[in-house]
Formats: sequence, C-alpha cells, structure tokens
Amino acid sequence: MIEPVLKDDAFLADVAAVRASATADRLFVWWLGQSGFLICQAGDFLLFDPYLSDSLTKKYATTDKPHVRMTARVVDPARLDFVTAVTSSHTHTDHLDAETLVPLFAASRRAKLVLPAANVGVVAQRLGSAANGRLVPIADRAQANVSTFTFETVPAAHEELAPEFAGFVATAGPFRIYHSGDTVRFPGIAERLRPHRIDVALLPINGRAPERRVAGNLNGPEAAQLAHDIGARWVIPCHYDMFEFNTASPAAFIAECERVGQRHVVLRAGERWTLAHAP
Repeated sequence: MIEPVLKDDAFLADVAAVRASATADRLFVWWLGQSGFLICQAGDFLLFDPYLSDSLTKKYATTDKPHVRMTARVVDPARLDFVTAVTSSHTHTDHLDAETLVPLFAASRRAKLVLPAANVGVVAQRLGSAANGRLVPIADRAQANVSTFTFETVPAAHEELAPEFAGFVATAGPFRIYHSGDTVRFPGIAERLRPHRIDVALLPINGRAPERRVAGNLNGPEAAQLAHDIGARWVIPCHYDMFEFNTASPAAFIAECERVGQRHVVLRAGERWTLAHAP
C-alpha cells in the first residue's frame, strides 16, 4: 500500500496552517488520489471530484473486476468541514461517490456540488436527501458562482462526447484551473480552452485499456501535449495509483513534458504544491 505524504491529522494540520496564512496571490493544491484535488485560495476551499472511501473496493470485491486499492486514503471526508465547493465531472463512482459526499455534506453545511446539468437526476438519486439544496447544475458554456469560486463547464469525451461528461474551468481569485474530468482528446478542445489562459491543468494519464474494460482517458504523452497546446502554465497528472487494474506510470508524461517544454509537477497523494500569481 502506498502511504500518502500526509494523511489524517498531519494532512489536516497542513491545511489549517495554509488556511491561517493564505493570501490572494497564492494557490495551494493537494492531490487526494485518483482525480481528487483540494484547492485553497485566499482561505476558501474547493474539492475537485473527491473519492475518499473504499466503496468501489467493496462493490467489486467478489467480481471479475476487483478494485484493489493501491494508495491509502488521505483523509476522512467527514473532517472536511471547511470545504465550500465540490465538483462531480460525471457519475462514475470515483467521481461521484456517495460514501464521500454524504459525510462531507453532513460536516460542511455550506458545501455545494457543481455538476453537469444532465446528471441532476442520477446525482439526486445516489445522494438521496443529502443532495437537497446542495446541487449547482451547469449547462455547457454556462457559469455558476459558489462561494468565491466561478465555474464554467467544458466538454469531455470519456470515449465519446456526451452531456453527461464534463470538465471544469474554475476561477479562484486571479487563478484559472482546468480539471478535465475523464476525457480523451477531441477536435476543438484546445481551441476552446486556450482563451482561458489556464494556470494549472489537472489531467488524467491512465490512457485506454479496452482489454481491461477501462473507458478512455488521455495517456501521459497526450496529457502533456494537451497542456502544452492549451498554453497551461503548469500541468499536474492524476487518475493513477488508486486501483491496480487501472493505473499508469507518470514517466512517459514527464518525458513528453520535458520534450515539449511544458512545466509540470508530479504530486504524491497528500502532498501540497503552491503556485504564485504571475501578473
């Protein structure tokens, strides 16, 4: 089992220290594993697509597709009472996990869930009463404000383009963050994103594996090239080291970033990275 750099009390102590000293010209990013990221800007907190349970491991334990966890959980979602905005890019459980979101919403009375408008019915059914008053659905090209964050959905193609799959461009003070959700590259995505002047792109690198019945994502070199093509200041890889059947090494991602001159950072679960605003 891979141990996070920080977890539980140590992770929360790091978050509290950042919160106490956060300024508007710094963006703080923690990787929580899979596609989950915690973002802090000026003392406000956003969670992208958190998966902080063992729900999939339990669900598939006796099937021919076991989800054997590789990395230990960073933190209990019931302790994230400071989070005000959460995203779910689509309804696959590692991006919409009731065992993560229900305790999180119980802990944080202010937290809202940003999601593609097409997924409202599925989300309401999966979360039950915990969804009441919490959902912020956004149609393509629309925007919504949650706390101090502004969100715009952008298309995603988890093999095929569909309204049920989306990425998000989140504005946090002077920073713009692109979380792709699960996607492959498709015509027009770079042109759609380039005008946003992305500071940080959060992109999957686990690729496609039809023989393992794994839906399509960018692989490492594709993620590096997309980040370069949209003009992202920085790119961080994700969607690996969570399940044994669906992972990848970041080595090819790093090599392609270096080849094309794309700035990048590879985080370990529970690790924090800080970005200063570039006027």
